[in-house]
Amino acid sequence: MSVGEVLGLVEATLAEAGLSPHGVAELATVEAKTGEPGLLTAAERLGVPLCGYPAEALAAVEVPNPSAAPLNAVGTAGVAEAAALLAAGPGGELLVAKRKSTPHGRPGRATCAVARRPAAVKSGQSGQRRPAVDRPDAGQ
Repeated sequence: MSVGEVLGLVEATLAEAGLSPHGVAELATVEAKTGEPGLLTAAERLGVPLCGYPAEALAAVEVPNPSAAPLNAVGTAGVAEAAALLAAGPGGELLVAKRKSTPHGRPGRATCAVARRPAAVKSGQSGQRRPAVDRPDAGQ
């Protein structure tokens, strides 16, 4: 998957949700995908880390849109939503359910979900948003 596909999906997802790309704290995915050049370059361009979670940890997270494809490919019924929720930490809230990229002329290879960290202890501070991106043929 290309960096353009990843960044396009992240930017479109955030824009449609009325969220700023400046609020992104990290990209998160299944551990097996953290070496993919498109994901690495997208994280670099966004100025955030790319974090990977073991499939077993992702499988333990209840997601609203499980799928057989990632279950067969990497051993978990969800990657984008589960990774976003794990990255957000305890009390994290899923703001945007998984979305697939829609490149012209071929099936999408990236998925994105957005979760927010719980509000900080100080009142008036908002949590940060964290998209998780992965390939549908190997994770969503």
